[in-house]
Amino acid sequence: MLAHRGLVDSDGATAGVVENSFAAVAAAHAAGAQFVESDCHLTSDGEVVLFHDSSLLRVTGDARLVADVTARELEALMADRGGLITLRQALESFPQTRFNIDIKADAAALPAADIIAAYADRVLVTSFSDRARARAAARFAELGVRPAYSPGQFTMAKIVVAVALGIRPWQKRLFHGFDALQIPESHGAVKVLTRRLLAAAHRNHTVVHVWTVNDSADMRRLLDFGVDGLVTDRIDVALTL
Repeated sequence: MLAHRGLVDSDGATAGVVENSFAAVAAAHAAGAQFVESDCHLTSDGEVVLFHDSSLLRVTGDARLVADVTARELEALMADRGGLITLRQALESFPQTRFNIDIKADAAALPAADIIAAYADRVLVTSFSDRARARAAARFAELGVRPAYSPGQFTMAKIVVAVALGIRPWQKRLFHGFDALQIPESHGAVKVLTRRLLAAAHRNHTVVHVWTVNDSADMRRLLDFGVDGLVTDRIDVALTL
């Protein structure tokens, strides 16, 4: 089970804490999460921080972009929201936790890779942008390390098509180099998770994680279906299954 951006507002225990904050990650860890899914951006002074949106507006009320503020400015904005956590702090402060890091900005790819390199054995790197993930992967190769990987949006779309068409050689090529598929159950009218996709992934030694699943009945249904993991805002609920 992967704690989606940490754990927030669990029965009031983390009231006032926002996603991807130090307190949210700490709450997930305290609840027993072994895996935390998070996102990263780069500040104007080059700090890789855990933050989902490119804009600060939804989380802090400030209309600026993460890329336009310094780490110190962001730290002040996050002070009463659970506290800013940088990528380096996350990896150093929670040494027993495995992290799933989604690179949200191309500019963060290389700096994030440089930080993750020392912890590559407990990090999965992904990005909606295949380009950003590939840039990070190239840096890891230069550094002689290999974290786990999940494909970006365009590659994932090709995998869905290859599975639907039943073209196994194409599937094998597309799955090569990836350790996990991290997918929604559906995307609009398109059913992404199917028995054929699950079988193809397992045949190619790739696990399947479904996001974001918060209802306990849906959690049980998907685990019974055979998925390998769930990304959830309610890691406290998931760990009771």
